[in-house]
Amino acid sequence: MPDDRYRLLIDAIKDYAIYMLDPNGRVVSWNPGAERFKGYGADEIMGEDFSRFYTEEERSSGLPETNLRRAAVEGRYEGEGWRVRKDGEKFWAHVIIDPIMDPSGELLGFAKITRDLTERKLAEEELERTRQALFQAQKLEAIGQLTGGVAHDFNNLLTVVLASLDMLLKRAPDDPQMKSLMTNALQAAQRGASLTQRMLAFARKQELRPEPVVVPDIVRGMSDILRRSIDVSIQIETRFPLSLPKVFTDANQLETALLNLVVNARDAMPAGGKITISASEEMSEGKMIDLALGRYVKLLVKDEGAGMDAETLERAIDPFFTTKGVGKGTGLGLSMVQGLMEQSGGKLILKSELDKGTTVELWLPVAEEEDRDTDSNQEPDGGIESVSASRKLCILAVDDDILVLMNTAAMLEDLGHSVVEASSGERALAALEGQRFDLVITDFAMPGMTGLQLAERIESVCPRTPVVLASGYAALPNGLETELPRLPKPFFQRDLEKILASVSTAVTEGSAGAGLAS
Repeated sequence: MPDDRYRLLIDAIKDYAIYMLDPNGRVVSWNPGAERFKGYGADEIMGEDFSRFYTEEERSSGLPETNLRRAAVEGRYEGEGWRVRKDGEKFWAHVIIDPIMDPSGELLGFAKITRDLTERKLAEEELERTRQALFQAQKLEAIGQLTGGVAHDFNNLLTVVLASLDMLLKRAPDDPQMKSLMTNALQAAQRGASLTQRMLAFARKQELRPEPVVVPDIVRGMSDILRRSIDVSIQIETRFPLSLPKVFTDANQLETALLNLVVNARDAMPAGGKITISASEEMSEGKMIDLALGRYVKLLVKDEGAGMDAETLERAIDPFFTTKGVGKGTGLGLSMVQGLMEQSGGKLILKSELDKGTTVELWLPVAEEEDRDTDSNQEPDGGIESVSASRKLCILAVDDDILVLMNTAAMLEDLGHSVVEASSGERALAALEGQRFDLVITDFAMPGMTGLQLAERIESVCPRTPVVLASGYAALPNGLETELPRLPKPFFQRDLEKILASVSTAVTEGSAGAGLAS
């Protein structure tokens, strides 16, 4: 009678697989819970070795036998791991194995209890993925803020170096060696400016000039530079449909991104191979993270190189991570591309397998109707006349970096204009109290009073005095928006000439305070 009650008790338990093994690991009893978890009826499994519930890798390593030995020697085994049902599906199991001894201490077999914890395991894995994604986002945000700040300071330094070298080169005596040295220094500084732009691109703070872009035209226009960037052992193949909508992005930045990807593909194929550049129109279902529902052009760059393992692939987009040797890579190429995609409202997707190559997908939003007139909307009204080259302006230059301020003033004076310098917003306002100016050029990121705040004060005390914001940042913080024209840092004298040429002359004779075309 007691045995019958125990049998009834065990058969009534459906949430646990409870069964017995003989000393060799063969199944000698089987309850309904075991049948529900593992899919085998009692007539199918009785007398079979319990190792069939383990994965093939665990069977090969001898884990089932090891667990039985531990239970016999230590008096109990408890653990968790993936197990296999009859249909081949895996489930996460919590397992307890207890040895069964007779009164004399001889091993009669084992009692095995298994619980299916697959739902808990999957929930834990999803939670861990969420935690890792949050950690990664926080890490990238912190690095982005640091990188953006460093790049801003570098922009100020490079503004001084580039502009000074440019002006010195114009005034250098007719000495070929001196001019060659200056040209080399200028080129090196320009490379530094390019690296700074990559840093700002990663931090999503570089100046973008989005416009409707025809992707196949961009690729075709780069054919010469792409060919010069690869070895003769590498072939570039392009595949584009007959009709492809325009995308809305910065054409120059997209060219730089594409060049980076082709160079990466080249480096992954030292023995040669094929790089495929293709594009297609896609519709986002709104299921991809950071990619809104809508129409996109998917631009692919695919290589036949060594590929990446899972660990390298996971870190590939991290800033400053590179698999190239010292001095052969900054680790900012893919980060720059990712920054461009995010600023453009698109997404970068990286796919790779060892020995199977790498595919980079750039999802770029299709240019909608309202985007197609962007260029014309940025032009001055037809009735506004540009400043005559002979017109000399009185300009207020504002920057908290004294070196940048001196250089800006020097370039403006070299163009024949009169310049007053101010190293802060407060000093600029004081200068405006005693003098009228045709134009104010101010740095944006200044302590105490930002360039945008200064522009607002100028509007209230000197209406119609145009203001130009000089900054390397693409977006103003806290969602601030402005129609003021921008002067990207670092800038040359010719950039100042262009911004001055956009000043309107809708002023009466003897008056200052012309308006700016925004």
